[in-house]
Amino acid sequence: MQIAAIQHDIVWEDPQANHTRLTPLIAQAAEIGTEMVVLTEMYATGFSMNSEAIAEPPEGQSVTFLLTQARKHGLWIAGSVPIRDKQEEKPVNRFVLAGPDGENHHYDKRYPFSYAQENEYYRAGDKAITVPINGIRYTPTVCYDLRFSDAYWPVALDTDCYLVVANWPESRRHHWKTLLVARAIENQTYVVGVNRVGVDPNVSYSGDSLVIDPLGEIVAECPPGMEATLIAEIDPNKVAETREKFPFMNDRKS
Repeated sequence: MQIAAIQHDIVWEDPQANHTRLTPLIAQAAEIGTEMVVLTEMYATGFSMNSEAIAEPPEGQSVTFLLTQARKHGLWIAGSVPIRDKQEEKPVNRFVLAGPDGENHHYDKRYPFSYAQENEYYRAGDKAITVPINGIRYTPTVCYDLRFSDAYWPVALDTDCYLVVANWPESRRHHWKTLLVARAIENQTYVVGVNRVGVDPNVSYSGDSLVIDPLGEIVAECPPGMEATLIAEIDPNKVAETREKFPFMNDRKS
């Protein structure tokens, strides 16, 4: 399955501007036969703690944009969106995976980034999801989740590819790349890490978006510091072959 990761800048707290900027990039990926497009964390607003102003209802414009683009181009598209459910006090940082036939799968970030007080403005999700698409099992995670192996281990045997969307600061880019590779190696899965570029009011981002195979090899990467799209093939047979050849996960105790 061919997947495109779009490493893009984000106009701060302006969903409409970001939808306009991303529309041709998604179309370009679709033109070459891509079956899934992955955008970044909070793709339409930036990583803003102004949650009261930017959070949208589940059927708001940024989820609708993903659903519309998925249906228009006949592909899957992913990115995270700040979402407020009416019955909850705080919104969530929600990974949305929209499908070509109107599918709307979602995962709520389980580890809000307390270092930046995300936990004060967004509530944590409480469960993982895995979505089978064309014979490949995808498990979404969001940014800071990457630091916690316990977010990955419990679902590893049911996962062929982890999708990681992020707004990961340039100052810790080495951590980003190292942790992506570590998650691929320890779980013997593909990992697709998609990070933004540019500058928000306080932080610079270098991108460094990567696709890593089940042996921990980088098979595709975006150049740092610029908008770019990477294309990679996700092959579930390689996951099965790696686990059969190196049955390390049989020894896992938890």
